[in-house]
Amino acid sequence: MADNTRDDRAARAAARASWPGRRTTLEEMEGGEVIPGTPEERLALLLELSEAAWALSGKPWPDRDRSRWPGRVIRPTDG
Repeated sequence: MADNTRDDRAARAAARASWPGRRTTLEEMEGGEVIPGTPEERLALLLELSEAAWALSGKPWPDRDRSRWPGRVIRPTDG
């Protein structure tokens, strides 16, 4: 398991600081296309596309509670 000391976290944060990227809105995004609709409509479209893509994999749709989804929570520390 990865070391999670304060020095390790600081080193990872310093490494992320050099990652390329910028904050922008969808309207300002170069070459981006804004899909019309409300956030709810866009999320529904995302679900539809995800289900279609998953169906192409030939695997059954995952049936698990949200608490069992894979992932990792990294909480900020005080100081």
